[in-house]
Amino acid sequence: MVLLAAAALATAACGQSGASRAPALSGVPLTGGTRVVANVRSCDRGANPYCAVQLVVVGGRYGSSMALLAREQGRLRQLGWTSGAGDTGVEQSADSPGHKLRLTYATASNDLMAIDLGWIQRRRPIALALSAELFDRAPAISLMLETGSS
Repeated sequence: MVLLAAAALATAACGQSGASRAPALSGVPLTGGTRVVANVRSCDRGANPYCAVQLVVVGGRYGSSMALLAREQGRLRQLGWTSGAGDTGVEQSADSPGHKLRLTYATASNDLMAIDLGWIQRRRPIALALSAELFDRAPAISLMLETGSS
């Protein structure tokens, strides 16, 4: 019962202020031929609080995770998102037009490595989905959508 109350409180905290409200999954502009296999809302109330949507996307028609990542980058550029560096050397990012949203993304293998080395944190369902897709040899990428700086 206490865990249930704590989970409800953590979820409610994601929407308490405009700056920390988790963006909607519909804010992620996915390239064609993909499907979301896992998505989780995540909030961090630390020194730099934020809420985000973490997801794992699979694209069976792409030959590799790198090909899927390149296609996703092209889709973002096509929609006017600006490219940037990710939080680690193995991630990339893009800001939406108007900088309202920030998308951080990487291949499944690169995000799993970053999780294992402690460079990034992802919710357990995301890490498990990344691992499962990697072992299935499916072209998969990890994405995290946050509200931007504006």
